[in-house]
Amino acid sequence: MSQTSRPTACLALADGTLFYGRGFGATGQAQAELCFNTAMTGYQEIMTDPSYAGQIVTFTFPHVGNVGVNPDDDETADPVAAGMVVKWDPTEPSNWRAAEPLSDWLARRGRIAIGGVDTRRLTRAIRQQGAPHVALEHNPDGKFDVEALVARARAFSGLEGLDLAKDVTCAQSYRWNEMRWAWPEGYAPQTEPKFKVVAVDYGAKRNILRCLASAGCDVTVLPATATADDVLAHEPDGVFLSNGPGDPAATGEYAVPMIRHVLDKTDLPVFGICLGHQMLALALGARTIKMNHGHHGANHPVKDLETGKVEITSMNHGFAVDSQTLPEGVKETHVSLFDGSNCGLRMADRPVFSVQYHPEASPGPQDSFYLFERFADSMAARKAG
Repeated sequence: MSQTSRPTACLALADGTLFYGRGFGATGQAQAELCFNTAMTGYQEIMTDPSYAGQIVTFTFPHVGNVGVNPDDDETADPVAAGMVVKWDPTEPSNWRAAEPLSDWLARRGRIAIGGVDTRRLTRAIRQQGAPHVALEHNPDGKFDVEALVARARAFSGLEGLDLAKDVTCAQSYRWNEMRWAWPEGYAPQTEPKFKVVAVDYGAKRNILRCLASAGCDVTVLPATATADDVLAHEPDGVFLSNGPGDPAATGEYAVPMIRHVLDKTDLPVFGICLGHQMLALALGARTIKMNHGHHGANHPVKDLETGKVEITSMNHGFAVDSQTLPEGVKETHVSLFDGSNCGLRMADRPVFSVQYHPEASPGPQDSFYLFERFADSMAARKAG
């Protein structure tokens, strides 16, 4: 935004701090928790990741919008993040895959964005003070009732105690057979599946389902509120617990009993990612905690404690499993090299495991795909007797 132009968007923090800039995308207001993401690519995937429900995302990388958007990169049908904050106004897209500009896509999908913001200053504030509650308004007239906007930010209830999985899960069950993108065919179907997998959708990203299909799985997706009887009625070879938003303790009110029943009554392999990791930890007797500002980015180093290997991972979570509460018989398998927080666990004597990060996002790029292969191998071993 030039120094002489009038701001058309305002970001208000609950402490009264105001950031002005140029609005793009939809007009109107949104209130949410504010986080920052350090990824250099993938803004479309981030905005459509259901794990960002209830959040506005500050992008630390300034070149947001430069490759436009396209239907293939959506992680779910519509954007889920409440809005975006960027340093520079989006330029016209320059990429052969672009179907439309980011600003048009946001406007059509009802999501607000603000450009021209000092994202360095904003990111420092988030790191030092924790993820703030904010209100964002885009008004082409440039007229803002800042007192009302700050009041909206202060009125936001926050994510603690909030079950958002019910808001982003599928309405009914469905089958998935699309595999990972490959040149030149694109997304090819899985025609020779070896395993039947039930994926419980707490806010599943499409590329996770593609990775399961690429690992040989015939995937049936069930809503977050599915019971153990619903899961076992499909006679699966394994159960997958997806990513998702909100407070894991709140979602655990109905998810944990289902997982415990599956663990108690069967010997099925179980694999969880992100919120699914936290759901599994809760079911095994551990606890989760709210982080100061969370982990959001595609450059997070994670150490596999069992192999010594370091993986470059993609992360998106504001809650974490408290590793000090892991019960006997449950091993911590991965830790963040940024802050030592828990990033993985497994049962010592069963093929039940989970990770906090996103192996399907491929920032390494293939550092973590072995987890899907491990899940497939455990199902194969069980079927072999």
